[in-house]
Amino acid sequence: MAERHILAAGGGWLDPARRTLDDLIAGLTGKQRPRVCYLPTAAADAKEATLAFYAGFAGRAETSHLFLFEREVADLRSFLLSQDAVYVAGGNTANALAVWRVHGVDAILREAWEAGVVLAGASAGMICWFECGVTDSFGALAPLHDGLGFLAGSACPHYDGEPQRRPTYTRLVADGFPPGLAADDGVALHFNGTELEEIVSWRPGAGAYRVGPGGETTLEARLLA
Repeated sequence: MAERHILAAGGGWLDPARRTLDDLIAGLTGKQRPRVCYLPTAAADAKEATLAFYAGFAGRAETSHLFLFEREVADLRSFLLSQDAVYVAGGNTANALAVWRVHGVDAILREAWEAGVVLAGASAGMICWFECGVTDSFGALAPLHDGLGFLAGSACPHYDGEPQRRPTYTRLVADGFPPGLAADDGVALHFNGTELEEIVSWRPGAGAYRVGPGGETTLEARLLA
């Protein structure tokens, strides 16, 4: 079986220092010039965000994007399986999941992951891989119960970036929501298969946390350079 990598980041995608995470994503593909696809469904295929993605990977990857609101690709399976990495945008997680399911992208992403395509993303691109998470997709912060489920448990991004994230997540878990992992902006959780292999950060002082009914435990992060 191919190695299966997921890098789920808490936020901070527009920070130029995030380029160190992009280097890690590219390195995990094992390719000198990998094919990296941007999937901006959660951002409603925002062209500005797509241009920022192209700028970030300029000169070190063969980049492409997949729009589903103005769909141009007929064979989604062949297109996504031909990539070495897929990067999921932030935005509205619930909307992204719904659109992916209509187009069958949810099943294709699982097949791609199992075939060794590196999956990554921040914010919505963090939550989507888990069974459930904390989202503002519906306005106020609320639980989302129908993630892709590649990774067990729950997730919460922007743990230090939005003042209500930490109290909302800890309260939900204390009340019976599945326990899981939280990440500050500038922090990514690196899963090899379904096991958390490492936590990396491109922002000094930022961290990640394991959150259970009894509270949270700080997890050590490696600062990317």
